[in-house]
Parts: sequence; structure tokens; C-alpha cells
Amino acid sequence: MPIQYKGINEEHVRVRTTVGMFDVSHMGEFEFIGPKAIEFLQYMTINDVKKLNIYQAQYSALCYDNGGIVDDLLIYRLPERFIMVVNAANIEKDFEWLQKHLINGVILKNRSDDYSLLAIQGKKAEATLQKLTDVDLSQIKTYWFREGVLSDVDMIMARTGYTGEDGFEIMFSPEYSEKVWHAVMEAGQEFDIEPIGLGARDTLRMEVKYCLYGNDIDQMTNPLEAGLGWITKLEKGDFVGREAIQSVKQEGIQRKLVGFELKGKAIPRHGYKIFNEREEIGIVTSGMFSPILQKPIGLGYVRIDYAKIDSELDIDIRGQKLPAFVVKTPFYQRPY
Repeated sequence: MPIQYKGINEEHVRVRTTVGMFDVSHMGEFEFIGPKAIEFLQYMTINDVKKLNIYQAQYSALCYDNGGIVDDLLIYRLPERFIMVVNAANIEKDFEWLQKHLINGVILKNRSDDYSLLAIQGKKAEATLQKLTDVDLSQIKTYWFREGVLSDVDMIMARTGYTGEDGFEIMFSPEYSEKVWHAVMEAGQEFDIEPIGLGARDTLRMEVKYCLYGNDIDQMTNPLEAGLGWITKLEKGDFVGREAIQSVKQEGIQRKLVGFELKGKAIPRHGYKIFNEREEIGIVTSGMFSPILQKPIGLGYVRIDYAKIDSELDIDIRGQKLPAFVVKTPFYQRPY
């Protein structure tokens, strides 16, 4: 998957206005089968897997014992198995972590090479794909999916994505990748569909404050300070990292991931320091010039006393401290 095809800004706007397609086959897929699969996933992840219905998907994370994040992920519940989709760079690490904790009654398989994954995102995603399948896509709610046939290929069709737009992620055997890709591109022609690269994938997710592993979350961050308390179900019972996360909740978080806007045109980058006048109070985790908002925006961890909306910050950009302020996130919300 290239950084860009036509250009990051153009691809970004295409997804925000009609529809774009990402080849995200580099992502990892693990399969869990067996009578103890749900029990195992309940213990390994921070969300409540037992609340998942068949054909429902769930955003979650794996944590270390100290509450740091191993990876963020999606879990899909099928009739006889679960599929976990993980970040490409973390496939080996995640699989080893899961294997280390494996219990009897669970068969864990790394199926990453057995699936192609395409993400069709934008308000015309449903209209594009509906031409290629008899499955009524309008009946699939957000974070739900179906097994069916699209372009004569058996696949999973899920209403999930990483852009903040409506859309689908489709999972199928790699041997049909080229066929499905061309079929979707043809079906989306009337909506000016374009292939979208990694660059726009990053800018799109930033505008809606979706965390990127390795930037905004990692082994040194816990879910509560990263704003992932909504998927952290401390009341569900024991899970890896629960004790540490519970302790952080009781003591109160010391820092928080916030969104901010810069005054001017300078762009904040990962690793830049955040100050309040002369006092260092945090660090930038992600930053860019927003193609939709037409202003520089960023994410970063700041001391909790500077995390309120409108708090004034100074971003150190190559030795020059430039003014910024904390804003409500997401920066962008789709209008439909």
C-alpha cells in the first residue's frame, strides 16, 4: 500500500465527499475456535466480549499486566469462531502474547496470510458495494457484519472503518483480490471512486481522533489516559491489566490525550514537546494540516491540569514555541 496515489489531500477529500478504497490486507487476522474461546478473549481483552452477538464486531485492546497497551484491535464474532484483526506491525508480537496466555479449549491460528482486506469508505460506499451483492447492506448496522457473496466471492462484509465516514471492510481469500478490487473500482466509477493510500488513511483517522498504535498509544500508555475508558470494562471481571488500570482510575490519571489547534500554519509532529510558557507539560503524538478544516491540528498528552477545553499550550517546533489551544474532539464529524 503506497503512501499516496494521486496525493494525500485529494484522496482525503475524496473519502470525505464520495468514496475511496484502501487495500489494508497488511493487517493481521487471528482465529479463535473452541469451547473456551469466549472465556479466553474475555480475559485477554479490555472490552466485554460476552456482550457480543453473533455477527457483531467490537473495538478493543490487549494490555500488559502494568496496564500498558499491547495493541488496539477489532473482534468479530461468527457462529463457530472469533476473528481478531490487529495492526500489521504488531502481528508477531500480538500472536506471541496471546500464545503465552493460551488455555486448554482454545485453538488459536494466525490466519493473516489467508485474508485480503479492503476498506471501502465514504457516504457512497454502500451504494458502490450494493451493486455487487444480493445482501441488503442497508440492514447492516455500524459494528455489525454479514457473511455473503460479493462479486461472486464469499466474504465477510462489515460496517466498520478507520475514517470517521460510513463504509465497509470486506474480508476474503487473497486469490480473488484483483478481481474484487477491479469490480469495486468499476462499481464506484459513477461516484469518482479512487484508491487511497496510507497518508490519507492517517489524516482521515486524525480528524476523528482515532488512535494510531505507535504514535498515540503504546506500551507506555494506559487506556484511561488515552481516552479509551469507553472500551475498558473494569466491571466485567478479571482481565490482563485490570488491576493496574483500576489503580490508575482510583488515583486519577496524571495526563490525558487531547486534541489541539495551532494558531498559524506550522504543523506539529510526533515527538514535539508541549509547554505552558516555560514549563514542559506534554508531548505531541500526531499532527497534520487538516485538509477539511484547513488548519493545523494535533493530538498529544498533556498534564491533566492543562487538558481542559481552551487551555493554552505552546508547541516547540524546531526551537520556536508557537501558540496552540485544546479543542473538543473529534475535530470533524460527518454531516450525514
